[in-house]
Amino acid sequence: QVQLVESGGGLVQPGGSLRLSCAASGIIFSIRPMAWFRQAPGKQRELVARIPSAGITTYAPSVKGRFTISRDNAKNTVYLQMNSLKPEDTAVYYCNTLYNGDNYWGQGTQVTVSS
Repeated sequence: QVQLVESGGGLVQPGGSLRLSCAASGIIFSIRPMAWFRQAPGKQRELVARIPSAGITTYAPSVKGRFTISRDNAKNTVYLQMNSLKPEDTAVYYCNTLYNGDNYWGQGTQVTVSS
């Protein structure tokens, strides 16, 4: 049974930083591509960043240079370091992986950027 559990969201002022974590179980984590998506109220869910098992990470243009995705295979955990946060980054952030042709999602963690 695949489980993804996010943590680390919260309220932060513009210009601040947060680090999200996603702990995975039920998969051989080291060989799975992992990703972070986000969904703001009234908007479609969008890809934020993706990290393959090996190779190049990719980012949405809106977060490139501010966000960094990384993974610790020993801890079965993927991270999203978010710096220089803007109000438009406010959303529920979801961890994602693709396994046996199916998408799996965590429950989401709320990030609110506001003064």
